[in-house]
Amino acid sequence: MSIVNQPVNPQKARRGLNRIWHATLISLDGFRAGWGETAFRQEVLLAIVMVPAAFWVGRSWVEVALLVSLVVLVMIVELLNTGIEAAINRVGPEWHALSKNAKDLGSAAVLMSILLCSGVWIAALWHRFAG
Repeated sequence: MSIVNQPVNPQKARRGLNRIWHATLISLDGFRAGWGETAFRQEVLLAIVMVPAAFWVGRSWVEVALLVSLVVLVMIVELLNTGIEAAINRVGPEWHALSKNAKDLGSAAVLMSILLCSGVWIAALWHRFAG
């Protein structure tokens, strides 16, 4: 295959289990990159406490699933925000209104996910102990 015909992303040419294997390795690289962010590490540490606590706080499998899902959602949004920040930083270090807007929107998404998670957890704790 000549250089002209080679795909920019070799993952696009992979098929079957080979593609799944490489996709898994790429995802693990993403987790390692996320681990470099202080906020993601803090959220993982909270998840280590909150996921087992969800089995104690939740009264049904649906409640447990909701509580765990919201904790995982916060981490997902944090990883997406980190990806946005990395892409913006790659473009250049100089200040630009659109770059600021993209980073601010990512940060707002993280805040909203944390508020959602906190609100549902507070309601679940209230229902469990005061109800």
